[in-house]
Amino acid sequence: MSRTVRAALLQVAWTGDKESMIQKHEEMLRQAADQGAQVACLQELFYSPYLGQVQDPALYAYTEPIPDGPTTERLQKLAQELRMVLVAPMYEEDGPGIYYNTAAVIDADGSYLGKYRKTHLPHLPGFWEKFYFRPGNLGYPVFDTAVGKVGVYICYDRHFPEGARCLGLNGAELVFIPSATSRGLSMHLWFIEQTSHAIANGYWVGTINRVGVEPLGDNDFYGSSYFANPRGEIIAQASDREEELLVADLDMDLIKQTRDTWQFYRDRRPDMYGPIVEP
Repeated sequence: MSRTVRAALLQVAWTGDKESMIQKHEEMLRQAADQGAQVACLQELFYSPYLGQVQDPALYAYTEPIPDGPTTERLQKLAQELRMVLVAPMYEEDGPGIYYNTAAVIDADGSYLGKYRKTHLPHLPGFWEKFYFRPGNLGYPVFDTAVGKVGVYICYDRHFPEGARCLGLNGAELVFIPSATSRGLSMHLWFIEQTSHAIANGYWVGTINRVGVEPLGDNDFYGSSYFANPRGEIIAQASDREEELLVADLDMDLIKQTRDTWQFYRDRRPDMYGPIVEP
């Protein structure tokens, strides 16, 4: 019997405040549920503007504990109501002055399954992330959800194939890559790196970006969220200018078919890769 998962990506522009941003996502998640979506991913730091455009300690106020913060608990109730797996990237407070760029993973029954913390952090004009976050320290967890084994990689992480491979080795069938990335050279990379992760690891990728220019800076976020199958083919793509709810059916049988054809796991040579992990 074939196995298909209907998945959603929420590509959203900044509304101006946290509460209206959460409400907009709740409305779009209900629309996704009406279309039969079983799993949805929200964009990087979904309820806030993209913080890294400036260095301002006042923006630490967007932090919340995960899972014991109000937004995680609110999304748990919504996930249970909609019977939908949710991947929700937020600004996590792990203690006084200890902050991470984190994605919470919530199962379709509303249970909190765990979190991924962004591993690789940029620090350059327009992307001052080391001002706001510590590097992730939880490795590359894969979560056993109602729709299968789900992993998360966040934005700048996508430039590093090592973590994408670790997610595959840990059993991921579907990897979400929520992002906040702006026009320029990265737009060229956007359609290469993440399809390459899908090919190299034989899993589905759902990658998401926000849209619009936000008041903190002049970064022009270019959307273009998409789903890529294990062969690296983009099967659904959102606008590069407009907000959009992108819903697509993912044929999970393609994972085994692709891996049986392209035997990249069989032919790996980890005994030869020592230099990769040398500092």
